[in-house]
Amino acid sequence: MLVRSIRREDLAALMQLARSTGVGVTTLPVNEERLTRRIDSSLQAIAGEPDPAESSFVFVLEDDTAQGHVAGICGIEGAVGGNEPWYNYRVGLSVHSSREIGVYRKLDTLFLTNDLTGAAELCSLFLQSEYRRDNNGSLLSKSRFLFMAEFPERFNPRVIAEMRGVSDEGGRSPFWESLGRHFFKMDFSEADYLTGIGQKSFIAELMPQHPVYTAFLSEEARAVIGKVHDNTRPALAMLEGEGFRYNGYVDIFDAGPTIESALGDIRAVRDSQILTAKPDDETRGRNWLISNRQLGDFRVCLAQTEPTPAGLPLTREVIARLGIEPGASVRAVPLSAKL
Repeated sequence: MLVRSIRREDLAALMQLARSTGVGVTTLPVNEERLTRRIDSSLQAIAGEPDPAESSFVFVLEDDTAQGHVAGICGIEGAVGGNEPWYNYRVGLSVHSSREIGVYRKLDTLFLTNDLTGAAELCSLFLQSEYRRDNNGSLLSKSRFLFMAEFPERFNPRVIAEMRGVSDEGGRSPFWESLGRHFFKMDFSEADYLTGIGQKSFIAELMPQHPVYTAFLSEEARAVIGKVHDNTRPALAMLEGEGFRYNGYVDIFDAGPTIESALGDIRAVRDSQILTAKPDDETRGRNWLISNRQLGDFRVCLAQTEPTPAGLPLTREVIARLGIEPGASVRAVPLSAKL
């Protein structure tokens, strides 16, 4: 399996992946024009000067054993909210008391904010169900950290990830049904799609600007604030293992949590090393993420190995997959933290 930068010829595969995601992955809409623009934006970001506001990168997971079948996708935005509004709810607390009648109440509230504008974002992570095995999910998700470690000037130092919130098999979100529907008069799936294709102005026009008391929401809606979809639990655990934490921001549509970390505090960024690729057909050890350090043709794959004073032993197959020559420098980090 190989993670690589996206190419224009990947559009058909990207459309197929988009049809498989279901509701809640707003950055991967079933819209050929929008996905074409995402591919073009990624290619332009690679060719352009380092500027987080103009940095939008997309990568795909390719199966070398199946004629290069594209099995997954992931992305990074250098800085969100530069060209489109960026909204979240901040979960807060409002205290009401009356000494005269002996009442003291603490009420949870939701504040509409743009606090996360400018942060770098991990986005568009999706892996076909039949490939959710053999560390493929970890490879796809964590490959981005080697790119960010290699080219930190292209990203805001604050990194966020919006996690998919709770919805049922039909795409019904209890949080949306209790709050958003009253203001938008449309299904969650339609609002989610409009956001994914960049039509976000309706959010500012229709969302309440005053705090929302969660006590007015249904019990079902309150229960999912800050919670993730069942299919997203592994992705959340993975990012938490890399140092991401929930700091009280949730999605305005499904109330899924937004987690964050400083770029330099992400384990795979902080612990990555630059090593020399040493050909060795008898490698063994832990799983390591290995990148070729190339901006124009960025590649990452997994290898079982351990560094030595002479370099990083890699099989010739891995070296070829990375598109490098023996003796070239690579960036590498263990796939997971050592227990």
